[in-house]
Amino acid sequence: MKDKSNNNITQEVDFGYQRVDPSQKPGLVKDLFDRVSTNYDLMNDVMSAGIHRIWKNRMIECLQPYPGMTLLDVAGGTGDISSKFLKRIGGAKKGRAIICDLSEGMVLKGRNRAIDSAIFSGIDWVVGDAENLPLSNRSVDAYTIAFGIRNVTNKEKALEEAVRVLKPGGRFVCLEFSSSTSPIIERLYSAYSFLVIPTIGEIVAKDREAYRYLVESIREFPSPPNFTRMIEMAGFGGVNCMPMSGGIASLYSGWRI
Repeated sequence: MKDKSNNNITQEVDFGYQRVDPSQKPGLVKDLFDRVSTNYDLMNDVMSAGIHRIWKNRMIECLQPYPGMTLLDVAGGTGDISSKFLKRIGGAKKGRAIICDLSEGMVLKGRNRAIDSAIFSGIDWVVGDAENLPLSNRSVDAYTIAFGIRNVTNKEKALEEAVRVLKPGGRFVCLEFSSSTSPIIERLYSAYSFLVIPTIGEIVAKDREAYRYLVESIREFPSPPNFTRMIEMAGFGGVNCMPMSGGIASLYSGWRI
């Protein structure tokens, strides 16, 4: 007799608009970001006309860095958030940043960029999974993730890991794309996303499919109210969501209870 229960049925997850086995998604994401790592920073500037820099500056303001803080920046391979953090607190001798990214290519790109900028200390580079962070319990003061949580297979597990590694009272800040509540902005943004960004990806990064996935992954991401609830359910308090640029990006924050 066949087991008719759902216990043995594997729930597929999104990879853009594709549905894949959960065990496959991390490898697909890693391969994609390894491929685009060389031109990742340039593509961010071109795609957003530099606006992502403003969003990330607001992220640092929301983080409220202070000397002596240890920051874990997840999906932070190229190191822009960590560099801003260290600059804000007064340099590498005033704090510590740990960059954890699933893509070795992104980590290598970020580490090389830091060396080119004469940053030799204050940053640790780790290849690791947001769902299984290679850090001890209650070991960091702050956790940031910029445009990375939507690529995680199990977002609830990643949020639980954020709670685990943060010290009580630790700061959580997440920057992610979202859908605008303005119908006009949403139509314009949708047209730009699906028609222009993959074309730019093909020209600049020589990888149209990677940037088509990135656009699709934004559309598959939970709405700001739903993701806010997910953060709260993971165990964070004082959770806030701040829409930016007409709502095409959102800044989420909270405290580890």
